[in-house]
This record gives sequence, C-alpha cells and structure tokens, in this order.
Amino acid sequence: MVGAPAALTGFSHARATIIQASEVVGMDDPIEVALRRKKDSSMRVAIQQVKDGAAQAAISAGNTGALMAIARYLLKTMDGIDRPAIAPQLPNIKGGATTVLDLGANIDCDAEDLLQFAVLGSALVSALTGNESPTVGLLNVGEEAIKGSETIKKAAQLLRTAANSQDLNFYGNVEGNDIFKGTTDIVVCDGFVGNVALKASEGVASMIGEFIRVEFSRNIFTKAAAIVAYPVLKAFKNRLDHRRYNGAALLGLRGLVFKSHGSADEVAFGHALDRAYDAARNNLLDRVRTRIAHAAPLLARHESTAPVASAALHA
Repeated sequence: MVGAPAALTGFSHARATIIQASEVVGMDDPIEVALRRKKDSSMRVAIQQVKDGAAQAAISAGNTGALMAIARYLLKTMDGIDRPAIAPQLPNIKGGATTVLDLGANIDCDAEDLLQFAVLGSALVSALTGNESPTVGLLNVGEEAIKGSETIKKAAQLLRTAANSQDLNFYGNVEGNDIFKGTTDIVVCDGFVGNVALKASEGVASMIGEFIRVEFSRNIFTKAAAIVAYPVLKAFKNRLDHRRYNGAALLGLRGLVFKSHGSADEVAFGHALDRAYDAARNNLLDRVRTRIAHAAPLLARHESTAPVASAALHA
C-alpha cells in the first residue's frame, strides 16, 4: 500500500498487515521503469513478500508486463521452464471453465514453449480441481493434423510424444469454439491469441447485459417478452460473467503470483483472492515441480531451442 491513509493508521488484524510502499507502477509505465527505477513500488514490495516467505501469494490488478517482469526477476523461473505463462479460466457451456494459456505474457511462442505451457496448465488444473489427468487441446485453425503453421504442427508432435510417455493427456487440435464448449480442460496457445479469446469472452457477457437492459427499455410488448425471458437470460449472463473467473496464475515461477483484471470490482477481485488461496492451499508449486520433473527428459531435449526474449500484452 502506498502511503498510510489516516483511516488505516490504527489498523489491526490477526491475519493482515499493511506494508508501505512509496511508489506505484502506472499502467503506461515501460517495463524498464517498473523494474529498474521504481524499486519501492507496491507491486515489487508485494512480490518481495512472496520471495521472503512472508506471504504465500501476490495478487495485482496492475500493469501486466511490469508484473511479469518483476515477478520473473525476483522469483526466477523453475528449472525446465523458459517462459512463465499467464493462465486464466474462461467459462464454458458445461457450467465449468476452460483453462487457457498463455493469456498474453508471450506473444511469439515456439513449439517447445507450447509444450511447457501444457505441462504448467496440467499442474494448475490438477491442483485446483483434483483432476490428475486433465485433457489438453492445442488451439489450431482445424482439428486435422495437417492444418496449422509449422510451429503448431511441431507442437502437436511434442504433445503427442508427451502423451505417449504419460506426461500429459493430449486430446489433439481444437478450435476457438472448443474453448467455450469445454471440449478440453486446458487449451494451449500463444499469448496473442489467448488475450484475444479472453477479451472476446468478456465482450459476450457485456453484450448480453446490454441486450437485457435495452429490451426492458422498449415498448410494452418487448418489456413483457423480456420479463418472461429474464430468468434464462440472467442465468446465462451470470454463467458468462467474467468476474467469476478473474485471477490468472503466472505459472512457471518459483512463487505464486496472480493477475487480476485491471478493471476488477470487489466481486471480481474477491474471486482472484479465492484462486490464489486455493493455489496455496493445494500446493500448486509442488505439483508444478512434480510435473516438470516427470517431463524433464522431454523438456530437456528442447531447452536449447527456446527463444530468450518475450513480450507482454496488457490484460
């Protein structure tokens, strides 16, 4: 927390402590400024608490690129992982959620990155749902193996190899609509595509809410029809409400960090807190390490080909 508001000077709680910070990372701050100049920012102080063992998880609704850079600098990546990934959950028609990664931390990904994302996502879903063998789909322009770029085709080969060695439960190629159909528990893609999918899902929920509002404001006939349909529309809107799925894990780090949407209200941020709590309670880090260790022979064969640079989108 930056500063110490008068209302909080006497704050006392058995499970909460206010840690002061003198700087704030702005949404438009370049990564270099956030990482090297603002060393007492609230974002950096929070992640430092995780590194020092004073906190089990850090949550931020701030600048995504800065959060990833600071978290990676302070916490470092796990052995066998080249790039951390942002893993959100998107609602599906089965009433659950599909975990998609990467959301926006890595725009340009090679096949080895996508394999690592699949390993990380499997550990996350296993920790949060208890499903020890979640299905993994590779996002493509079609289900056929012959479709897609060379990167996607190579990633599919690596994922099939991982499935044969029982490191993953690879379903195969999936398309964009499969995310919301719940065809697989996990969908792997590069950060550009993942970020677009996230924003699209948020847009659908907002569109339904606006539709309900408009129909109630029309003439008496549309109002009557809207009243009859309201319970169904309301339930559908609630199922797609992106606030329920707020809180994306930054996977692959040696500490728990979660990204909340920048426009999150108290309901959405509460769900982000719940996800971070569940991850800590269910020993997500240990589960990730176990998955990586099991897949180490496969991952190691491709470590040297991983790119050294990445870029981040603002989520």
